[in-house]
Amino acid sequence: MKHLLLTELFKIYRQRKTYYALAAVFVLEAFIMVSAYSQGREILEVLLENLRESFEFRGELLNGNLIIYLVLNSFWFHIPLILMIVVSGFLTSEYKDRTVEAVLLQPVSKLHYILSKYLAALIFTFSMLLVLIGSTFLFSYALFGQGDLVVFLEGLTFFEGPQAAKRLTMAFAAGSLTMAFYAVSSLTLAVLFQEATVTWIVAALFLIGTTLVLRMELPTEFLNAYFFPKLTNTWQDFFYPEIPTGRVLVKSAALLFYTLAFAAIGIRVFSKRDIK
Repeated sequence: MKHLLLTELFKIYRQRKTYYALAAVFVLEAFIMVSAYSQGREILEVLLENLRESFEFRGELLNGNLIIYLVLNSFWFHIPLILMIVVSGFLTSEYKDRTVEAVLLQPVSKLHYILSKYLAALIFTFSMLLVLIGSTFLFSYALFGQGDLVVFLEGLTFFEGPQAAKRLTMAFAAGSLTMAFYAVSSLTLAVLFQEATVTWIVAALFLIGTTLVLRMELPTEFLNAYFFPKLTNTWQDFFYPEIPTGRVLVKSAALLFYTLAFAAIGIRVFSKRDIK
């Protein structure tokens, strides 16, 4: 199992598409930061228009923390899409090249083989997110400085600089679980559909559908609370005046359950299916 995992990681970091994915993330990050800076002042003016009549604001509210927050709001479709395309390719490319057959002709169990794929996908996902988070904080603070964060979430809320940085970090950590869910889901879709183009189309539809359902009001309270599309925005809970810790933990645990369930489906189907 250890050797299989190391082999998977070696293949990932030797493939050009891995670095294309990282380059795409940096390009998206640059575009979003430029857009956030250009639109950030307009957003602040709208939010603070009425308050300026009663309060005097000092310091620059268009700072690195606000840029990070705007980037955070913009990443929850683009990054999962890139992840799902790249991660599903870990398996679909091997179906296409018939590498799966060659590997399983060796004394390698199907269970260990597919488990190594899921573990490698998670390691790749968290590695890419560490690069993304680190570069977002670095460039935002270097270019725009630090300061207080103003957000509008069921009301206007201000966070002092150190508290804002802490909440942003926790939000990224919560969002990482969402990215892990999408990575695992895409690998399960690759197991189910095998062919690369079909898997990419289904993965894109899955992501779009999840995003749409997130914004819909479902018929029951249970579905609104625990259906997996409703769990992908847990990171937003860190920007309420008081963090609803209990709700965050429950939603994170539920999303972890769905992630494991999707992985279990993929592992079972792959283990039971004949490799042709």
